[in-house]
Amino acid sequence: MGSYDDTDARILRVLQKSGRMSNADLSEKVNLSASACHRRVQRLEKDGIIRDYVAMVDARKVGRPTTVFVEITLSGQADEVLDAFEREVAKIPDVLECHLMAGTADYLLKVVAEDTEDFAAIHRRSLARLPGVAQMQSSFALRTVFKTTALPV
Repeated sequence: MGSYDDTDARILRVLQKSGRMSNADLSEKVNLSASACHRRVQRLEKDGIIRDYVAMVDARKVGRPTTVFVEITLSGQADEVLDAFEREVAKIPDVLECHLMAGTADYLLKVVAEDTEDFAAIHRRSLARLPGVAQMQSSFALRTVFKTTALPV
């Protein structure tokens, strides 16, 4: 993993809020020459600090306004059980995030759906068929108060 300094952190803060900004505008915002700024961004990309540039899609506007957090408890903790679960859950397009947890549940999933009926179908056709699942508990988000992908750098 590469390291970064205060100037890199300024670049990262700006790009996390506006990833489509031109290099000229970025260099002006962080007080660098365009060439120095470009070199730093390329190094941050090469070092894997900047992984990708993506469009943040509004779930409501594409018909997926329902967010569900699903706690999964597996039937065992053997590596092959965990590996099989992780391999299969990664194939479900409705699952946006999957976290291995410490605590009562083994995994926490973030799932998006059109509505409760759609989630029931996702549950039945995909989640309930995941290997090693002993128990599931679902919690529906009533409202997203805030959401960010910007890390505090």
